[in-house]
Amino acid sequence: MSVLVSQEGIRRLDLTPLQDWLHTPLSERLAAGPVLELRYDWPRDGDDPRELSECPEPRLWALRADGRCPWLPLLLERQGGSLAQHVAMLVPHTFSRSEGLRFDPQALELWITHRLILLDTLARSERASQRGNLTLMAQSLGYELDPGFWQLLDQAP
Repeated sequence: MSVLVSQEGIRRLDLTPLQDWLHTPLSERLAAGPVLELRYDWPRDGDDPRELSECPEPRLWALRADGRCPWLPLLLERQGGSLAQHVAMLVPHTFSRSEGLRFDPQALELWITHRLILLDTLARSERASQRGNLTLMAQSLGYELDPGFWQLLDQAP
């Protein structure tokens, strides 16, 4: 499912494009899996060398969306790059035409660890397990999860 975020919506920090998802019960959102593609209508001059994630306005919109919708990374499709683009809006990175997107390793580790804990807690509050999906989400960003991570969480009081 493709969602267009308009230039005006970006400028106003308007989350209306996510409205359907905001009003869907969490259990249904989690069951949908990675099906959402975010497309940004943000014009740049032909001589502007920045990637979309380096433009402050779309980045601020993505930060607001992430704050309001912490479950969003679980819904973003992975093959076409929506998840990677969203995370690039949130996590320091570099981009080169030859090597592509490279996240700052420590920043990515902190973001993923925080997000895994948060989303696992949300899923468990719905009596649903998303651990397989969460592991795949981390892997799609180039992050290998320590096998004992989930056991450590299960042991925490």
